[in-house]
Amino acid sequence: MTGEAAPIIVSALFGAEDFAWLNGLRRRHFPPERNVIDAHLTLFHHLPPSVSQELKDRLNAETRGSSPPRARLSGLMSLGRGVAFRVESPELEAIRDRLADAFTGLLTPQDQQSWRPHVTIQNKVEPAEAKGLLEQLSRDFAPRPLQIAGLASWYYRGGPWEPLSTHKFAR
Repeated sequence: MTGEAAPIIVSALFGAEDFAWLNGLRRRHFPPERNVIDAHLTLFHHLPPSVSQELKDRLNAETRGSSPPRARLSGLMSLGRGVAFRVESPELEAIRDRLADAFTGLLTPQDQQSWRPHVTIQNKVEPAEAKGLLEQLSRDFAPRPLQIAGLASWYYRGGPWEPLSTHKFAR
């Protein structure tokens, strides 16, 4: 599949320290044979490739000269066969809402649902293993700030994501 034909994913980019910490947890707890992408926070799972230039323009407009949205890891959530950190960020949610409005009619059913921002650190394991990790992480968990450094778009080809564009917030 060529880059032009591949669906597009949109994600938030973490600050370097938060990325290193979250990605380290993901590498430790995600089945290695299934862990083909780094820790991430997905805003949209599937936009049509025909919107790639408009999407880049809109992501530029959201980030250029703008301060990063405030965000925090607010809790843990069970995925049944995995574990994720719940993310709270009204400012990032507002950005996602504006993008969703811009692409109304092009969103898949998954992307039309209400957004539940999270960072998956484990998935596709036996429920007992997931429950154990949830209990382990819950013992020491305290809400903490999460740095959102930018937004990115990616082509999805069934494996690792191929970068399309990166848009950093002003510092």
